[in-house]
Amino acid sequence: MKALPVEPSNAPVAIGSRIRSARQAQRMTIEQVADSTGLTKGFLSRVERDLTSPSVASLVTLCQVLSISIGDLFIVPETHLTRLDEAPRISLGGEGINERLLTARSERRLQMIRAVIEPYGKGESDLYSVDCEVETLHIIAGRFELIFSNDRYQLEAGDTITFPGREPHTWLNPSDAEAVVLWTLVPAASRG
Repeated sequence: MKALPVEPSNAPVAIGSRIRSARQAQRMTIEQVADSTGLTKGFLSRVERDLTSPSVASLVTLCQVLSISIGDLFIVPETHLTRLDEAPRISLGGEGINERLLTARSERRLQMIRAVIEPYGKGESDLYSVDCEVETLHIIAGRFELIFSNDRYQLEAGDTITFPGREPHTWLNPSDAEAVVLWTLVPAASRG
């Protein structure tokens, strides 16, 4: 098997913001970290702003004080881009609704669904609930009515409502204009 040549790079790896974030998560000041590591406040400030790179020994000491592993500083964050026209269509029920999943299908921490509801479109006739802890509904355009067993909310563009995800509800677009809404479910609804 032939090894692929890897061209070394002299470009510095930007770890300063992650070090600063770890320090702040520990609720430590630069002065406290300096006292614990034996490094100067000025040096630590330059490291956090990626103006200088610490030696391996300094980095090991710094990570021990901040209770993080060195590897955590170099992990590339997992990102997922969903373009609206490529977002998968889904159907959670109702009439006159076009729903698209905006978050990755594999995302379990939260789920965002963009729905376009035709004039007088409506949810299921019986109240239903979603298997999540919290639901947030944001009205992007148009009017929307959210219906609970004992309450009704008339919502307009710009309004946001948050409620327990397992609270039985349904909805409707009470107008002759299209409505666009954004549902956020935390954590992502279970798939049965």
